[in-house]
Amino acid sequence: MKTLVCALTLACLGTAHAQTKWDLPSGYGGNTFHVQNLEWFAQEVDRATAGKLKITVHANASLFKANEIKRAVQTGQTQIGEFILSGAANENALFGVDAVPFLATTYAESKKLDTASRPALEKLLASQGMKLLYAVPWPGQSLYSKKPVAALADLKGTKMRAYNPATTRIAELVGAQPVTIQLAELPQALATGGVDNFLTSSASGVDSKLHEQVKYFYDVSAWLPRNALVVNQKAFDALDKTAQAAVLKAAGEASERGWKTSEQKDNEYLKELAAKGMNVDRSNTKLKGELKAIGDRMTAEWLKQAGADGQAIVDAYRK
Repeated sequence: MKTLVCALTLACLGTAHAQTKWDLPSGYGGNTFHVQNLEWFAQEVDRATAGKLKITVHANASLFKANEIKRAVQTGQTQIGEFILSGAANENALFGVDAVPFLATTYAESKKLDTASRPALEKLLASQGMKLLYAVPWPGQSLYSKKPVAALADLKGTKMRAYNPATTRIAELVGAQPVTIQLAELPQALATGGVDNFLTSSASGVDSKLHEQVKYFYDVSAWLPRNALVVNQKAFDALDKTAQAAVLKAAGEASERGWKTSEQKDNEYLKELAAKGMNVDRSNTKLKGELKAIGDRMTAEWLKQAGADGQAIVDAYRK
């Protein structure tokens, strides 16, 4: 009986001092600045809560595939997670606002678009049982190709990697075959001839060692897609007020940190790609002009899909 009482007492004490443990999946590698920022965020929360809230980051799609993470947070399979917003644009066009080609092509423009779109994005995620903690952009999406590209006509008939509805549509408009490939699978797809060209950031080029298989880079900076960190609203509400405040404070700081790091890294990454033998072209005006025309068309298409909410975002952005 005494043993039972002791066991129950210890169990109660354990509960009183129990840690809350969250899993945070990401579809990106541990060497990416996005995942490193998630690690920093988790450490800050740990420190601020004196270890009462432990967040474990699971990089490289090791817990859920990249395109499963949003749904996993939404359904409570995991408490918190990071996903690329535009990957969910088929579900709702508002998720794809930052992947409309040539709508926002610099960090200043991207920040302005982030501010203009945030209220609608927060409302949309809240309707799905999630809370937006922050959104941080990748460097501008530029064109990588195994072969030289002087004009968009050179992409006709090639296999073009797609990771969201916007990249699928671009492939269709240039006459290429869109092939859905997540970033973690891209090196293997290149090695097996599954893809010939793709739009992605300078960061992804370095992190995934794409210079080993692709030799041509065209700095068109078509858009700056954002990765969002979201938390399941019920999981957030279950925290005490101190822990909630710690999560929000760390998220705000991680957001500022992420934006600054992204911009700083972009120039570093471009220099590194060139140093590793990639032909980095930053002045292909013909290619940029052709892509801009596609961007105008896709902006009109996006506004048609996004309706009044989308128009309100674009109007606020263009003020």
